[in-house]
Parts: sequence; C-alpha cells; structure tokens
Amino acid sequence: MSEMEATPDNALFNPSILASVDCSHCSFFVKNGLSPKNPGDGLVLRPLQKADYSGGFITLLSQLTQVGEYTREKFEGQFDAMKQAQGVYFIVVIEDTRAGREKLVATATLVVERKFIHGAASRGRIEDVVVLGEYRGLYLGSVLVELLTALSKQLGCYKTTLDCKADKIQFYEKYGFTRESQALMVQRFFD
Repeated sequence: MSEMEATPDNALFNPSILASVDCSHCSFFVKNGLSPKNPGDGLVLRPLQKADYSGGFITLLSQLTQVGEYTREKFEGQFDAMKQAQGVYFIVVIEDTRAGREKLVATATLVVERKFIHGAASRGRIEDVVVLGEYRGLYLGSVLVELLTALSKQLGCYKTTLDCKADKIQFYEKYGFTRESQALMVQRFFD
C-alpha cells in the first residue's frame, strides 16, 4: 500500500477538518510533541479513504471484533452512505508509510449524534479504537482518542462517550473519561 494523499474527493470527510483540530491542550500531544500532522515516525494520520478496502482496513478492524464477510462493493456502498451523512462519521486511520511496511496500523471512529436535548446539541461517541498488534505500545491509541475527543469538542458536542471493556477503563480514564453508569444494556441480533 502506498500513501495516497487524502483529498475531499477520496476521503470520508474533508482532511482539512483534522488539520484544524486544536490539540494544544491534549496532554499526550503536548507531552510527546505529537500532532495530527505528526503521529510518529513514518506514520500518517488521515481520514478513511475508499482505497483502504484493499489497504487492510477490514483486516485491522478484525483485530477488534467480527467484521463479517466483505466484498469491495459492500465496503464501497457503506463508505458512500457514511460520506453522504456529512458531519456524522469521522473515521480516522494511521498509516505506516515507511518502505516495506506500507499498511494501515490503527483506526478509530467518532460518530456525531444530533439531539433535541441540551438546546439541540450533539453528542460525540468514540468507537472502534484498534491498533494492529505489532504497533501496540507506541501510543497510537492515545493519539486517536485524544484527537477524536478534541474534534468532538471542536464540533460543539456537549459530551463525548465511549463503551469499553473493564480492562480498558484505566486507559480511557487517563484522557478524562469517567464512569457515569454501571449499566450497559444491549440486545444483540447477531455477532
């Protein structure tokens, strides 16, 4: 996979949105000198692109959960539907662009849900945070969580939430998330 510059035409959302996120208050970025423009040596943070189907996006997500059967047509249909819902889906990926390593290595999603409460405000929800096994420990999850939290705030969301497994609670608490409820109710229709 070779690095393809994200443009408004090929990306899920306009890449200029990421460039405009103010991460100066983000503890991880400040402490480590990272930014959306520099998530690490040889790494590029950008919006999901349609070409990422063949770049390993589905394989990356499979390290998090079951993704089911995917064809290029199914992926592109889902991508197009999400892109048309402008301002709702912000899926970001981190790509390793170093020679011989070209691949997607991390991803996370911010979903912006419009509400009638809080003066017709929006709620941000972070989902599907996953880092490729061999890249864990490089703080890429931290980069993604802080970036999407800052983006959610910048987009005017009144709060940002996420669901996580018990063993991940301490990780998210480092970035200002708190437990508000002990109950997560789910009704699954398939895995």
